[in-house]
Amino acid sequence: MQSTILVVEDEPAIAELLSVNLGFAGHRVMVANDAEAAVAMIATELPDLVLLDWMLPGMSGVRLAKRLRSEGRTRDIPIIMLTA
Repeated sequence: MQSTILVVEDEPAIAELLSVNLGFAGHRVMVANDAEAAVAMIATELPDLVLLDWMLPGMSGVRLAKRLRSEGRTRDIPIIMLTA
């Protein structure tokens, strides 16, 4: 079964690196370059995992993680935080 992973990363090179390698590993990858885009994507489709950058423009990755944890629909989505 193919997993869907949402990569939330504002650095295009890092987002592409993650996306390509996850795709090679057999996962379906969605990419958002900020928290607002991630929220819109999650409203349409729940990913199996979120790879979330700590520092994002606008809403931080930490705030987005707290938001996802506070909502019943997204509470149980695993989140892995990425940081430099």
